[in-house]
Amino acid sequence: MARKGPVATDTSTIALGLAQIRVGDSSGNIGEIQPILSASDSIGALANTKYTRNTDWYKLESGFPLIEDYTTPIREAAMLECAFKEITPANLALAHGLDPAAEPTASMAVHSGEVPLGSRVAPAYVRMEARYTFPNGTNFMDIIFPRAQVSASAEIDMAAEDAAAVPVTFESKNATSDVTGGDAAWDDKALGRIFFS
Repeated sequence: MARKGPVATDTSTIALGLAQIRVGDSSGNIGEIQPILSASDSIGALANTKYTRNTDWYKLESGFPLIEDYTTPIREAAMLECAFKEITPANLALAHGLDPAAEPTASMAVHSGEVPLGSRVAPAYVRMEARYTFPNGTNFMDIIFPRAQVSASAEIDMAAEDAAAVPVTFESKNATSDVTGGDAAWDDKALGRIFFS
């Protein structure tokens, strides 16, 4: 008997598990369109990861009854939401919108450093790469935001038997050559790219 309905055509493309989130310097790496951050740039263990791309559409309608004549995108955004489990000065600095590499008081050391409170400013620009390894162990999907900001209201829910998970959202920002800090390498992909290898 023949199988009916949607059938898997390539099981090596089935996505299971979490992406590894890597954070690095935006301005120093802005011209790179390939994944360049390494596992040592990872923010550590995660509770979840979720990629979202939003588009708002303009629809032109005319006649009676109204019939749609034209549709075009008017706003586009890309973001990656995650919740990290490892509570370090660098990760908390990131959750507060600071660049952990540039913030001297939020050292990369695991148990030393400080995150200043009460001095919130515009979030720093960072490079965010999410590396997803497919279950076959040899193929990857990399989501690259060359110029991203972290938006979050830092919440740490400490419970008796569950690890805390601090939610953050990396919002991709325009990285084209017509913005300060951008580069021509991103002129045809203003918010970044999803790269398969």
